Amino acid sequence: MSNTPLVMIPGLACTEALFADQVAVLKRGRELIIGDHMRHDTMSGIAAHILATAPERFALAGLSMGGYISLEIMRQAPERVERLALLDTSARADTPEKIALRHEALELAAAGKFMAVCHSTLDLSIATSRHRDEALKAAIIDMALKTGPDIWAQQTRAIIGRKDSVPMLGEITCPILVVVGDEDQLTPPELAREMANAIAGAQLEVIADCGHMSTMEKPDQLTGFLKGWLAQ
Repeated sequence: MSNTPLVMIPGLACTEALFADQVAVLKRGRELIIGDHMRHDTMSGIAAHILATAPERFALAGLSMGGYISLEIMRQAPERVERLALLDTSARADTPEKIALRHEALELAAAGKFMAVCHSTLDLSIATSRHRDEALKAAIIDMALKTGPDIWAQQTRAIIGRKDSVPMLGEITCPILVVVGDEDQLTPPELAREMANAIAGAQLEVIADCGHMSTMEKPDQLTGFLKGWLAQ
C-alpha cells in the first residue's frame, strides 16, 4: 500500500467519527487528514478551503456530501488528486423535489426541530437489518449533535446549490473506487453504477446488507476496499 497522503471528507452532519474504523487502519504509515467541511455554505468554498490545507498531492475519499465535495475538488484541481474514492454518493445535482424537501427540513430546523429532522432520516440512512441497532443510531445522532443546527443548515445550503457533476465524470483519469450499500436509499446503487460506468477503469463495489452509512455499517469490508484502492 502506497504512503500517499489521504484526505477523507465526511457527509452532511457527520464528523471524523464517520471514518473512525478506517482511520485506525489507514493512518499507519501515511498522513491522513479529515477535510473540514464546516466553514462555508457553497461547494466551491468548501472545496477551496480543503485544497488550501491539503498536501500538494493526495488520495481523496468522500462519503455522501463528502463525495459531492470531492467531485468539486476534481473540478477545481484534478492534477492534485492521485486517486479518488466515491462512497455512497452521487454525481447528480438535486432534483426540484429533493430541493423542496431540503427547504422543508431547513424550516423545521430553524423552528428548533433540528433533532426531529435528524431522527426522521435515521432509518433511511441504514440497512433494514440495523433498524434496531441502537448503538449505531446513537453514534449517528452524536455526530449530528456535534455538528449542530447552524453548521447543518450551512452544509444543506451548499448541497442545494451544488453543480451537476455528471458531465465531468468522463474527464476523470485517476484510479477510481465507487462503493455503495445495496440498501442505500439516499444515494441508491443506480447512481453509483452511473458514476462507475462513466469513468474509464472505475472499480464498483456494492456491499450487501448495507445502507448509506457504509463506513459504520460494514467498516471492515469498506476498509478492505480502501486498502486495495490505495495499493493500485
